[in-house]
Amino acid sequence: MLGNFTYCNPTKLYFGKGAVKNIGKELKKYGRNVVLIYGNGSIKKNGIYDEVVKILAECGKTVSEIAGVMPNPTVDKLYEGVEIARKAKADLLLAVGGGSVCDYAKAVAVSVNCDEDPWEKYYVRFEEPTCEVVPVGCVLTMVGTGSEMNAGSVITNHKTKMKVGHVFADESVMPRFSVLDPTYTLTLPHYQMVAGIYDIFNHICEQYFSGEDDCVSDYLSEGLMRSLLHSSRIANKDMQNYEARSNIMWTATWALNTLVSRGKTTDWEVHMLGQAVGAHTDATHGMTLAAVSLPYYRHIMPYGLKKFVRFAKEVWNVDPAGKTDEQVANEGLAAMEGWMKELGLVMKISDLGVTEDMIEGIADSTLVMQGGYKVLTRDEIVQVLKECM
Repeated sequence: MLGNFTYCNPTKLYFGKGAVKNIGKELKKYGRNVVLIYGNGSIKKNGIYDEVVKILAECGKTVSEIAGVMPNPTVDKLYEGVEIARKAKADLLLAVGGGSVCDYAKAVAVSVNCDEDPWEKYYVRFEEPTCEVVPVGCVLTMVGTGSEMNAGSVITNHKTKMKVGHVFADESVMPRFSVLDPTYTLTLPHYQMVAGIYDIFNHICEQYFSGEDDCVSDYLSEGLMRSLLHSSRIANKDMQNYEARSNIMWTATWALNTLVSRGKTTDWEVHMLGQAVGAHTDATHGMTLAAVSLPYYRHIMPYGLKKFVRFAKEVWNVDPAGKTDEQVANEGLAAMEGWMKELGLVMKISDLGVTEDMIEGIADSTLVMQGGYKVLTRDEIVQVLKECM
């Protein structure tokens, strides 16, 4: 384990069936004014909305709402939410939904008391909040992003064709509490479930494929990946399998609550490629990651061959006997591809609406990260995107 680091995670989690009942004790810690944030209404159809509103009423809260948060929250929606939260004099933002709703709540939290344009401050200059941050709580209904236990927030600007994530260093941005009830995820369509599963897997990969030292984080990552592969195959055949879905939910949290990034430089270029595709197509986040991953990993594999060999052996059980390192690494990626197809993931960006004439613009929207085995040039980004078609 090389390098120094700080680790702090103040989020309190309530996990399991009926966990939502615990938010009453958390609500007592905050003022009267709660802003309830949710998406396009599915929580009203499945009864979760009624459960949460009943608890808020029992706790004597005055509730305002920000409804209609989209899967890729936009900066215009952020501005709208900030005005609602300001008018409500919000003491707590309660996000009920998937990762996008939780991400959005954090963006509102750092913007309510900000006297600058939050897009410019947080998503262009990547600054930290210098104002009071409104507390956030989460009730999770879809797994994948890990937003329930981290300080990350992704916002899309359609005008500039940019989808940008900011992982805030300020721990006050992290949710103060999160409710994780696996039964809340059981009504998701198959497409959304597997997109979330791949988002989880790629979060781990982004942290795993960096560094070559003997790092505890890599052993943790391998265990999380093996657990996810096991549970994903069960859930893919039986979406109502509670045990599998609960394991997937718990893996999602640990994949991106900053634990396995400790001691790592981390990569995140797959996310930059996927987010650029998403900025131009509004495609589902996990599917954009799936469609760009393998061409990117095959491109950087020669520069991090040792880790790709380990990945093949420890995660995919590739037998190295009589094979070159390149053969072992390629077998690992082939096994990964087989699993992705088994789940029914999107494997090409053309299936997400990307056309050849969009490649240059997507490349312009792709941020270049420094932490992986190869820092891509713009020409390489264009090349990888073409290989994703």
